[in-house]
Amino acid sequence: MLETIDIAIVALYAGALVVLAHWVSREKTGAEKNAQDYFLASKSLPWWAIGASLIAANISAEQIIGMSGSGYAIGLAIASYEWMAAITLILVGKYLLPVFLRAGIYTMPQFLQQRYDDRVRLVMAFFWLGVYVFVNLTSILWLGALAINTVAGVDLTLGLVVLGAFAAGYSLYGGLKAVALTDIIQVVLLILGGLLIVWILLNEVSAGNGVVAGFATLMERAPEKFDMILSVDNPHYASLPGLSVLLGGMWVMNVSYWGFNQYIIQRALAAKSIDEAQKGIAFAAFLKLLMPVIVVLPGIAVYVLGADISGSDEAYPHAMTMLPVGIKGLVFAALLAAIVSSLASMTNSISTIFTMDILPTVVPSAADKNPVMVGRLVAVAAMLVAMVAAQPLLGNFDQAFQYIQEFTGFFTPGIVVIFLLGMFYPATTATAALVAAISSAVLSAAFSIWWPELPFIDRVGLVFLLCGVMAIGISHLRPVAQAGAVDLTEVSFKTSGGFNFAALLVTLILCAFYITWW
Repeated sequence: MLETIDIAIVALYAGALVVLAHWVSREKTGAEKNAQDYFLASKSLPWWAIGASLIAANISAEQIIGMSGSGYAIGLAIASYEWMAAITLILVGKYLLPVFLRAGIYTMPQFLQQRYDDRVRLVMAFFWLGVYVFVNLTSILWLGALAINTVAGVDLTLGLVVLGAFAAGYSLYGGLKAVALTDIIQVVLLILGGLLIVWILLNEVSAGNGVVAGFATLMERAPEKFDMILSVDNPHYASLPGLSVLLGGMWVMNVSYWGFNQYIIQRALAAKSIDEAQKGIAFAAFLKLLMPVIVVLPGIAVYVLGADISGSDEAYPHAMTMLPVGIKGLVFAALLAAIVSSLASMTNSISTIFTMDILPTVVPSAADKNPVMVGRLVAVAAMLVAMVAAQPLLGNFDQAFQYIQEFTGFFTPGIVVIFLLGMFYPATTATAALVAAISSAVLSAAFSIWWPELPFIDRVGLVFLLCGVMAIGISHLRPVAQAGAVDLTEVSFKTSGGFNFAALLVTLILCAFYITWW
């Protein structure tokens, strides 16, 4: 349970966040927020805000609690999601972001409308809306409520309400600008709190002999938890199937998440310039290299300490109960920071997609209405729905992070096919894109039923290849001139020397990690 000083630290964090959010979102006298102000922060975000906000949006309860749970159950191999994301970010910054910024878009569905037609835009907008509300938003709320229940004894239902209301309270007024700039506080707290809990846990593992000795003890007492590439006989092989992690479907998962995910890419779209966006992405890539220390090692440490927990997702909340007074409050504030920043990011993206893509397409007359007010109402409605749906959807899952990955894996192959072919294969037609989107879900479901032993990452890779072949075949079977086809001659993929150096350094560090713990 939290002591008075812990509660005071958490209250200070919450108050500072709300004050800062309203300060950075203040309007000039007589000015009203327009769509670009609210949804894209007036296209004024600097690189450090972009990088920090990318990490704050990504690292939430599902990452901290979910990946710590997977660290407890599987080990360091789950860090592949983080480390492969680092190199994916570099590729997104170099090859995908220039295309999006050249198109001048607000949303991912808007790009699909420009490239294909309204049908593709609408289908994918509804898909993302459903996933964001019923998978992402619910998972963040549920795992966050579970954490504060374990640490502070707060009732689960009350925890859901408090988290949702707090996130809405500081983000609804200011939009993306409030979310992105307050994310600086969130990331600092996240890293500081995460490193503190790892420091204390490793010191506990070594019986007070320090962090280095603690890490050595982890590797000595649980060597199986430090296998990055799992063998076929590993009981968790189905979750992380060997070399497929490096060469197969995980690339599809990562490219979809970091390249075509609205609530992630929206930060880069709000950059001052392409160079600023790329610097922000490189910054985020380096932060991703650090994340396994914060989100995976605690789970392994709890495993080695032999904690009495009923499920792996209780590993991180259990670790927090071991912290001394004061430190517990700081780490708890860091966890809250991760949760509410992701909630705010998610609701902002939900409101952006509904307001900019769905409403004008379904009800054209609504295009002239106040988009900011509509966006705020949609954000509130999405949060309320997620609060109600969270426990029924996620209450019975042991490893929520793996559940999220497997569910989204039904759709990500089609998403990646649609975007990659749309960007780099001009002959791709709108009909082919729709077939790829629908086939992704159908084929994934079919394989999961009739080939259940196929690891889901391998299934993602296989479905991606099949959808790609189908889309290309249909495009040539019934060729149609695509007025929106991307003219790559108008897009510059040249990057600065600093970005190129960062890319090389990230690659070398990743190689060192995998060589060390192969």
